[in-house]
Amino acid sequence: MRIDIITIFPEMLTEPFNHSIVKRAQEKKLVNIYLHQLRDFTTDKHKKVDDYAFSGGAGMVMMIEPIAACIESLKKERDYDEIIYTSPDGEMFDQPMANSMSLLKNIIILCGHYKGIDERIREHFITKEISIGNYVLSGGELAAAVITDALVRLLPGVLGNEVSALSDSFQNNLVAPPVYTRPRNFKGMEVPKILLSGNEQLIEEWKHDQSLERTKARRPDIIKE
Repeated sequence: MRIDIITIFPEMLTEPFNHSIVKRAQEKKLVNIYLHQLRDFTTDKHKKVDDYAFSGGAGMVMMIEPIAACIESLKKERDYDEIIYTSPDGEMFDQPMANSMSLLKNIIILCGHYKGIDERIREHFITKEISIGNYVLSGGELAAAVITDALVRLLPGVLGNEVSALSDSFQNNLVAPPVYTRPRNFKGMEVPKILLSGNEQLIEEWKHDQSLERTKARRPDIIKE
């Protein structure tokens, strides 16, 4: 998979992608992540990427020219399955969407800033708009990092145990069950005996029951009838 991220603050994304699972995936050549400084695509000597809105009001708008130039430059080199804009009014990002997107080959993620981007970019260049929650961030970089991390960990060969991602929360519209490790007893707090029984069928049934009860209590909104 190749992920191209367009941003005016690439340094915000350098560190998140240089650690843990995403770093290992890049080292294994399972994903290639490229950060593009939007200011490099301006024709203005001051590297300006924003301007006032024609509609007036407070806040600046990201200009169409540098964004269009960057996207067009990338599209000349390869085809892209999706050109994504991180936006508060986009489709809500969830595990099924991550599962589907992890099958894509090439994607672009455009990080918004200020009051947003010129609407003509959304109309003529963007193929998918994604929100990571009902709140507003200073920019789209953190959303791009969240999306990238969620996709990369699903790529074959990234996780040490291929089954691990399949047992994550939300994969079956359920949150994950509680997990325990050594010691068996910590100051009187014991691991449930069924987990020490060695009976895999009973353990799996216990895990499903726990997932269901925990989902009902904590995230009833994701349970499908």
